[in-house]
Amino acid sequence: MVAAVDEGRAERWRPVASAAGVVLIVLAVMVVWLAFSVGWTWRDAVDTYVVSNAVLGLSFGLCGAVVARHRPGNAVGWLLVADGLGHLASAVAAPTAALLVAHADPEWLQRVAVTAFQWCWPWSIGLCLPLALFLFPDGHLPSPRWRPVAVAIAVTSPLFVAEMVLDPSPTLPGLPLGLLTWSGYGSLAPLWTVAEVRNLVCLGLALAALVLRYRRAVEPLRSQILWLACATVVVIGVVTPWAFVAGTPILVLFVIPVVPVAITVAIVRHQLLDIRLVISRALTWLLLTLLALAAYVVLVALLDRLVSGWTGQPVLATVVIALAAAPLLPRLQRLVDRVTYGDRRDPARIVSSLAPHLAASESSLDDVAASLTRALRMPYAAVLAPGGRLLGSSGESEGRDEVVTLLHGTEVVGLLRLGLRPGEATLTGPDRRALDLVSVALALALHATVLTAEVQASRERIVSAREEERRQLRRALHDGVGPTLTGLALAADAAANLRDTDPARADQLVGRVRVTAREAVDSVRRVVDDLRPAALDELGLVEAIRQRAEELSYRPDGSRISVRVVTDALPHLPAALEVAAYRIATEALTNVARHADASRAEVTLRCGDTLDVEVVDDGRPGDGRPGGGRPGGGWQPGVGMGAMRERAAELGGRFEAGPTAGGGRVHASLPLVPSAPTPLSLTGSPAGAGQAEPSGQAEPSAPSMSIGASS
Repeated sequence: MVAAVDEGRAERWRPVASAAGVVLIVLAVMVVWLAFSVGWTWRDAVDTYVVSNAVLGLSFGLCGAVVARHRPGNAVGWLLVADGLGHLASAVAAPTAALLVAHADPEWLQRVAVTAFQWCWPWSIGLCLPLALFLFPDGHLPSPRWRPVAVAIAVTSPLFVAEMVLDPSPTLPGLPLGLLTWSGYGSLAPLWTVAEVRNLVCLGLALAALVLRYRRAVEPLRSQILWLACATVVVIGVVTPWAFVAGTPILVLFVIPVVPVAITVAIVRHQLLDIRLVISRALTWLLLTLLALAAYVVLVALLDRLVSGWTGQPVLATVVIALAAAPLLPRLQRLVDRVTYGDRRDPARIVSSLAPHLAASESSLDDVAASLTRALRMPYAAVLAPGGRLLGSSGESEGRDEVVTLLHGTEVVGLLRLGLRPGEATLTGPDRRALDLVSVALALALHATVLTAEVQASRERIVSAREEERRQLRRALHDGVGPTLTGLALAADAAANLRDTDPARADQLVGRVRVTAREAVDSVRRVVDDLRPAALDELGLVEAIRQRAEELSYRPDGSRISVRVVTDALPHLPAALEVAAYRIATEALTNVARHADASRAEVTLRCGDTLDVEVVDDGRPGDGRPGGGRPGGGWQPGVGMGAMRERAAELGGRFEAGPTAGGGRVHASLPLVPSAPTPLSLTGSPAGAGQAEPSGQAEPSAPSMSIGASS
């Protein structure tokens, strides 16, 4: 509610800011009109401070009006408006006084105009400008401890006004003195010097406050302060001679408008330009200029006697300095750019700074992001997974970010989100060239991280599958074969005990032993078949599939399905590959027999670089299979579908299943040399248990991890 009220009050002040801007423009027009009416030349207008006051008033006032309209609650804008009104009022008063003299108007009226000229503008310099600098950029002091300083500025500001108003010397040629002049003005000369020093101290304290704000601030406040700090340093450097050195041209005051311009840009549009780039170029040229001047002074002093004796001018020294200074510019530029933009022109250095974090097992991607922000002097960096999940970050995002895609080959392995520097609308060319190399290293690191995670997941699946198979085998032996053999042993003991006393009962027990022994043999055979189908060892892969296909040629309701097996000449296959192909083919045929409304099915085995197993049928769309009735779409995975997908993934193969325009299709492509388990799709079942090999069978070589294939 309070925020809404404040916003409403701010909206009411926007028209006032616009009206102030209009008043300032009207006053500027009046200055020009009055100057022409009096007949002043350009030199007259400059010497009477009309031009300087008009320029300062218009620049401060209009900039303040812009700030006040965009940020009505910020006192800085209104202080700048008051500053502009003071300067423009003085600029209007000077030609007004001259016009009154020319028309022989009453002397008191002339003196009122002169007094207005003397009295209006000092408040702008002594009060409005220092306070605006202290309150920049949010309209508040850096801290409550600065309140006495602000009070002191306000209390001592009349001292500078008195210096200007009490001076009994003619302020403007041909005009009377002001009403407030004092004959004892000269006796207070030290006090007026204090007034001049006071102005410089105020500006110096304002600069100190800016430095304090900068040290405590974060972006974007630092960029705002840099704008004003640069302008303030320039103004102090240029205006100081005018205050203390007689004969300094008054035109040096025209540099002061850079302050309101910098304030306006910093508050309203601090991202207009990259201020760091401006500082970088300015420092480069300043260092080069100072170096050239120093070298010139030294060389001229050393060569003056020699060169002057031959040519009369130190021409040789000038040429030597020019030749020596030329190659220094790029060196100085690189030095300043490195301080401002980091190592973006040296991508190898950036990669080397990232290397320890990428190689250390205890390092996180937060460390990588932090190293990247330091290397590129960027406010924010984050490493994301392809789906956008945050993996590591450093700094604070301001919402002006750019994303760099991290590619390993053609696969997207991650994203790099970078916060733009203040003043930048996009990544610059040097930044992009540096990130081209950095992204390769990061992509490799992320790829390795994914591989490590998949290796660990694969190991966990293998261990889980092994333990599950052991559990099933133990249960089959304990719950099936174990009790059967126990009963067999007890029956045999009983028959032996009854052989002499009850031969008939003993014969019955012997018969039961025979039946139980056969059941035990069948149980053991079922356990062995679960480990590896016996038909594979007895008949081979193709004939085992044909045998199973014949068994599945009849549905539970007795209707027949025509099943055909088509195959190439198959080489000797690893045991794990035979089991996977057999299980996939027989499970697919089982699904056809149970769920598909099909009259025929075909099993195809082809062997090239991979062993391809394909089962197709002519079941109509909308039959009883899960997910059927959607030509071109996928089937909803069930237990059997998940088992087939897992078997293909365990060997690093690919698996596809779904309805087609002509029926149903199941296709598995299994590599002849076992490779990495293939990552499963999000809609499929996770990779599951592998198949244990019986003793004496050759086992496949250990799989290697790979990324890129998808089921």
